[in-house]
Amino acid sequence: MSYRIANLLAGISLCLPLAAPAANKDDLAEIRQQMETLKRAYESQIKALEQRLQKAESLAADNQARLAENTARPATQQTRANDFNPALSVILQGSVNSYSQDPDAYALPGFQLGDEAGLANEGLTLDETELTASASVDQLFYAESTLSLSDDGNGTNIDIEEAYVDPTALPAGFGARFGRFFSDIAYLNQKHSHTWDFHDAPLAYRAFLGGQYGDDGIRLTWTAPTDLYLMFGAETLAGNNFPGGDSQSVKGDVQTLFSKFGGDVGASIAWQAGVSALLADANDREGGTSTLFNGDSDLYAADFVWKWAPNGNPQRHNLILQGEYFYRDESGKVNVTDGVNNGLLRYNGDQRGWYAQTVYQFMPQWRLGARYDRLTSDNDLDVIKLGGFADAASLIQSSGLENFGHDPHRLSAMLDWSPSEFSRLRAQYDRDNSRLNGTDNQWSLQYIMSVGSHGAHLF
Repeated sequence: MSYRIANLLAGISLCLPLAAPAANKDDLAEIRQQMETLKRAYESQIKALEQRLQKAESLAADNQARLAENTARPATQQTRANDFNPALSVILQGSVNSYSQDPDAYALPGFQLGDEAGLANEGLTLDETELTASASVDQLFYAESTLSLSDDGNGTNIDIEEAYVDPTALPAGFGARFGRFFSDIAYLNQKHSHTWDFHDAPLAYRAFLGGQYGDDGIRLTWTAPTDLYLMFGAETLAGNNFPGGDSQSVKGDVQTLFSKFGGDVGASIAWQAGVSALLADANDREGGTSTLFNGDSDLYAADFVWKWAPNGNPQRHNLILQGEYFYRDESGKVNVTDGVNNGLLRYNGDQRGWYAQTVYQFMPQWRLGARYDRLTSDNDLDVIKLGGFADAASLIQSSGLENFGHDPHRLSAMLDWSPSEFSRLRAQYDRDNSRLNGTDNQWSLQYIMSVGSHGAHLF
């Protein structure tokens, strides 16, 4: 390009002598100045274009080199798009709670309770706060971790609630999970507490699962390629937590089996049912501060959920009917400690529990719900060793496994308001007849706030 401009300028200069007689010195000087200005402008533009061309060629060469390097590098070493941007979310929960009886003396006669099966702290308290990070690891795995922060009245506890990996490329409808996670038995157990329709768990979950059962283990599932949703699964779990054992001392051993199936009825109704079993070999399972259970604990559950929303759109009105039934058979030995006394019982437990609830969204953002739950127990207790107790009656009473003819039951009502999908305020009343000494009138005001990216909830 530069040689063409030079030839053009040379041609113009050759013509100048012919025009000289008609031009004066001022005209010639002006023409020469204009020519110099044009020349400098063209040279500047040419230089800029040449520099852009060099940069483009250099960038293309670098990209080609990177492509060749990534192609040769193993897949596990390749740069991932989400290395530094996992989905993050924070769930904030808190409540104000009031009881007509002492919450520290809470018990379910006939049932051994885990450490986390009690009532929320009285007064203004911080409920469970969840910090969750999740992302696709690569083309083969998805990972998620949830930290739980809770206040036990003496301070703040920080626990790894879930930390698991899901393979994403398994064939033929198979799925898997390994790490720490909530078991998929029953219906409510796998759901995080902020998705529950009531402030607290049903009585059956307190009695049979310590509130909610999560553990370290492996899960395998298979979903059938049918129009009707049909899924089968199994888990093997370490037995760190109730009803398996105590992670701070001796572990238990837990196996689960479950099946879920469901479908749609027209455009407005969806349903799901399930059956499951949890088979635990319990070792030194704590029940409060006074008992340790060693033996077999077999739990069986059935659940059903029915959802209605006009034409499948739940935004204005929707109705949910939900219920679960549990049966547990336990056998083994129970060590009972009370001060210096240390007795031993032979224990065979035959226990049942169920709940039924309905939640109706009667207008956008507002829901009303009611729940009834009940427990029954028929436990055979024989004294092996008194261990300092005065008699068999005092030993059995200290174990908490005698129901004295009382079946714990409770009636709950709630009203909640959700300004958006990220916030909820809830008022709840429980007429709780779980204890032997009368009714406990329980009131709670709860808030749930969600910040950040949060995935869709399960059915």
